[in-house]
Amino acid sequence: MGIQRILIANRGEIALRIHRAAHEMGIQTVAVHSTADADAMHVRLADHAVCIGPPAARDSYLNVAAIISAAEITGADAIHPGYGFLSENARFAEIVEAHGLIWIGPKPEHIRTMGDKVEAKRTAGALGLPLVPGSDGAIADPAEAAIIAAEIGYPVIIKAASGGGGRGMKVCEGPGSLATLMAQAGSEAKAAFGDATVYLEKYLGNPRHIEFQVFGDGKGTAIHLGERDCSLQRRHQKVLEEAPSPVITPAERDRMGGIVASAMADMAYRGAGTIEFLWENGEFYFIEMNTRLQVEHPVTEAITGVDLVREQIRIADGKPLSVRQADIEFKGHAIECRINAEDPFDFTPSPGLIEAYHAAGGMHVRVDSGLYAGYRVPPYYDSMIAKLIVYGRTREGCIMRLRRALQEMVIGGIKTSIPLHQALLKEPDFLSGDYTIKWLEEWLAQRD
Repeated sequence: MGIQRILIANRGEIALRIHRAAHEMGIQTVAVHSTADADAMHVRLADHAVCIGPPAARDSYLNVAAIISAAEITGADAIHPGYGFLSENARFAEIVEAHGLIWIGPKPEHIRTMGDKVEAKRTAGALGLPLVPGSDGAIADPAEAAIIAAEIGYPVIIKAASGGGGRGMKVCEGPGSLATLMAQAGSEAKAAFGDATVYLEKYLGNPRHIEFQVFGDGKGTAIHLGERDCSLQRRHQKVLEEAPSPVITPAERDRMGGIVASAMADMAYRGAGTIEFLWENGEFYFIEMNTRLQVEHPVTEAITGVDLVREQIRIADGKPLSVRQADIEFKGHAIECRINAEDPFDFTPSPGLIEAYHAAGGMHVRVDSGLYAGYRVPPYYDSMIAKLIVYGRTREGCIMRLRRALQEMVIGGIKTSIPLHQALLKEPDFLSGDYTIKWLEEWLAQRD
């Protein structure tokens, strides 16, 4: 029989994305929603909808008992977590499976391993992925940290073992401040993630953020679908992503792609995953693995023609990968702009009523969004309200098409980040592909 009905444990554009893939496969969907999302587009389109709590995420989208109950009362046989919320919660995955439901995601043990940055780094090293020089694991003794820092050379970065988003991270320029910054990073990590554990790495001066999309069948076969360049970031949050990277050669792609696919095969990894690297002077350094679908997955879909959500559902249903590595062809160029409900330059949140909405269109233009005129963007969740994805045969052609699409896009009634993207597309450094993870913040600072 296979999967008949999927509960989508998420909201916004990703919930709609999953709904569409499921319906194209003849599978029914169940939307769960907070009271704030009662009028959301994915709720309107789903075959069944269940309110699971008040607006606060902890009382709704993070409410495991409510989600499982919703699956049981609607007869869902599978749960797709999307990204964010419970998507990388190994305990949730275990609970889903314990209730006889299919978890559309990696094995819980892989989520747990890769969710702990220290364990993830140890595992990555054992699998043959190149690592940033640093401590072998968690480190608590400043004296021991000082020895390691002296060996790998300053500056070093102190990182929280749990969590992300830039919290619990401190750059140390010299030995005099190491102990103090370790204590500060540990305190931040404890407050944000409930875990004060930190580790030490060489601080790379001006790298790019390059990530590889991988897929495994859970039985020892895995493939890669090339890289994405996610270097345009503000406070460790991605703003614009493109595939392929302007700086990675086909030979580098084949070499690193082969390494990551082999590593995932050795793990018997199941489903979609992303291996993230820092890249500097031709060298890759593993930083983390995301055991879920990424926000920026559409650019990979655009250049490979593979529907990643469909593939996730197939794998969870026990089917083999629908493509082999030899089948994957990388064609053209794709760019995704994350459109947020916020001031484009000071980033103040701007929730509120959408008074007018017109999605950009035309050949090779895709908009992933649940917006419509009359919809009210709630203030309780992430500010991203749309993704504009554009494809072109060349990077230059893609940029020209993206400029046109941004001009066409109308989101009236609130402030959005569209003007930021329009400004970025005029910058010589972006046009030449000459940017790093520090570029955007430095550019914003110069505008102030």
